[in-house]
Amino acid sequence: MRYLICLAIFAFCAGAQDGGRGGRGSTREFLGLGTPPDAAAAARGEKLYSANCAFCHGEKARGAEGPNLVRSTLVLHDEKGELVVPAVAKGFPDKGMPGFPAFTSDQLYDLAQYLHLQVELVANRGVYKRLNVVSGDAKAGEAYFKTACASCHSTSGDLAHIGSRYEADQLQTRFVWPAGRGGTRQKATVTLPSGQVFTGTLKRIDDFDVSIYDAVGTYHSWPRDTVRVELEDRLAGHRKLLEKYTDRDMHNLTAYLVTLK
Repeated sequence: MRYLICLAIFAFCAGAQDGGRGGRGSTREFLGLGTPPDAAAAARGEKLYSANCAFCHGEKARGAEGPNLVRSTLVLHDEKGELVVPAVAKGFPDKGMPGFPAFTSDQLYDLAQYLHLQVELVANRGVYKRLNVVSGDAKAGEAYFKTACASCHSTSGDLAHIGSRYEADQLQTRFVWPAGRGGTRQKATVTLPSGQVFTGTLKRIDDFDVSIYDAVGTYHSWPRDTVRVELEDRLAGHRKLLEKYTDRDMHNLTAYLVTLK
């Protein structure tokens, strides 16, 4: 059994190195996938699917009011449309699915290829591609940045060349959900019972102690329950923007940030 498991892992890894393409030891073979879908036919089929099927079976055939076609045994057993084509043409009236007799055989083949592509994308992450989130207007994004972001960020400072450091989807995630991002030291203001105030970079804070380095680098530490501590809210600006962002704002800003190479 251990030997068989090792063989399976080896086959999977070999496929991953092959990028999910065909060939001996490929991910396709390991996952039991058939002939690779015809990309051109699948692209044509996507238009047919979106206009005629998506409202019932979901945007990517993952199911909605109608069943999930990615898990359909009919689709999974189909090779080159021999099962999907007649099924779509005749429909399943008893189950509420109309037929599409007006579709040509070529159109039905294209639709079958689109469904096979969706199965492959779910089964084989080696061929998965990120959605393109760069759909906005970079000029509008630049104007938005100058109005809403430039008071805290600089395209020649902290954001210099950021478009080269992150993929577009990662960039969008970082400014929409920035919490937990390291690299920026938090400022703290500590007020003693005497009223004396110390401001500096936070070193440590917990239920028992708080410590900082002041502007000249001197270390200070106090028992937590004897002082009042105010921490800089580095995400205050982002939180305010979350209440104002529109989808267009986010896409425009993303389109601008990716140009900062």
